Parts: sequence; C-alpha cells; structure tokens
Amino acid sequence: MIDRSYIGRELPPFTVDVEAGRLRFFAKATDQTDPVYRDLEAAKQAGYPSIPVPPTFLHCLDLEAPVLLRDMLGIDVGRVLHGEQQFVYHRMAFAGDRLTFAARVEDIYDKKNGALEFVVKAVHVTNQRGEAVAELRNTTVVRNG
Repeated sequence: MIDRSYIGRELPPFTVDVEAGRLRFFAKATDQTDPVYRDLEAAKQAGYPSIPVPPTFLHCLDLEAPVLLRDMLGIDVGRVLHGEQQFVYHRMAFAGDRLTFAARVEDIYDKKNGALEFVVKAVHVTNQRGEAVAELRNTTVVRNG
C-alpha cells in the first residue's frame, strides 16, 4: 500500500523554458492543423507574441520534474496506468516563456480492496511574471497483486 502520509506533500518546484522547436514537434505529433502552432509568422499574424503552447503540452513539461512522484512514493512504473488528466487554463503560454511547476499530492486512495491504488497530483503553473497559467490535475493508477 502507498503510504497515505504523503497526502499534502509538496514536490520541489521546477522551472522549464518553453522552446519553439519542441512546440512544433508536439504540434506535428498530435496532428495540429492550425499553422499558429508551427509557424512564428502565422502566430504573429493571429495576434500572438510567439508560437502558443498547444493544448495538453503542459503535461509533457510536467513530466520533466526532477523529482518524479512515482519515485518518491516507490511505485513500480510497470504497474502504472494513466487514470485521468484535467486542465484549467488561466492564460496562454508561448515559446520563450519560462514556466514554473509547483506540485503537491492531493490524495491517495484505493479501490477493490487495495487491488488498485490512486494517486492524485495537483500542479500550479505560473509564468516568468508570476502569473497563473494553468492548474493541472492528474490521477495515476497503480495495479497491485
């Protein structure tokens, strides 16, 4: 069983620079057809200061955390399933932004008499000006037995 005393524990915040090349690659991989996600000129013509961060890309950046939740909790990655992902956006982020991710363990619970354990992580994302960009919430499912 995952130690429930981790509920409320904060992970060390980390900062990452949003790079245009990574945004273009993500847009291509996710079949984004809007040119603003790949072309700086198209983004500027649409009124953006730079290439905007595509939907769900923040989750990719969150996975770059130097302290991974599963490592902290001693979870075997071979038993992990992605349960759920939620995003609440406050403002757009763009190539060239520096984003800070501050995460905490929101909940740990089990179902089916412990056969499945659920770890809920909440992440607050801010930009280089300290402005709220998004709130992420993801649920990791751990299969036991």
